[in-house]
Amino acid sequence: MAANPSIFDGINLPKETFELHKLQWFVPDKGMDLRQYAQKMVSQIPHKNPVLLGVSFGGMLVQEMAKLMDVQKVIVVSAVKSQAELPKKMWLAKHTKAHKLLPTGLVNNVEFLARYAFGEKATKRLELYEKYLSVRDKRYIDWSIDNIVNWNQDTPPPNLVHIHGDKDAVFPIANIKDCMVVKNGTHTMIIHRARWFKEHLPAIILEEGSSI
Repeated sequence: MAANPSIFDGINLPKETFELHKLQWFVPDKGMDLRQYAQKMVSQIPHKNPVLLGVSFGGMLVQEMAKLMDVQKVIVVSAVKSQAELPKKMWLAKHTKAHKLLPTGLVNNVEFLARYAFGEKATKRLELYEKYLSVRDKRYIDWSIDNIVNWNQDTPPPNLVHIHGDKDAVFPIANIKDCMVVKNGTHTMIIHRARWFKEHLPAIILEEGSSI
């Protein structure tokens, strides 16, 4: 959530086979729902029948996009495929509205938010956050959290591949079904395990019938 396209910089796919088109998060219009947001994102794709790849909330977004356009395949990383895979704390937030109390007004104070979320471990992550978290608009952050917590999907789109790390602390692997597991992969493995994706993505994209 809120990450800029540079999270994919370590994944250099063969240019003779693949053309990579990176999409950028934008601040939603007032009253815009997730489907409308997905439609606007779809309008930015110049290719027909593409492979969509999304990370975390982006993984949820590309599934919504796949409902609005023809795609070859949907690849989601460090994400969920249905509301049933959301962790219990997010289910609790949905029913209690506790997520409305998060200090998102301090979104530009990355150090404070990191310490709020991770405590003593934050110092190791600050540089990462400063580099990759580019969308720091309170309305966008509030909108994103609300859409994650209230996501309403029971069945994922067809031809979907789910790649998930067994050390993901945001979406624990215990809640995830039918996925390709990356050993020691964390929620940010798209960055930290870029070599794995560089090595495996070409085959995952090109293989027919690789849905999970």
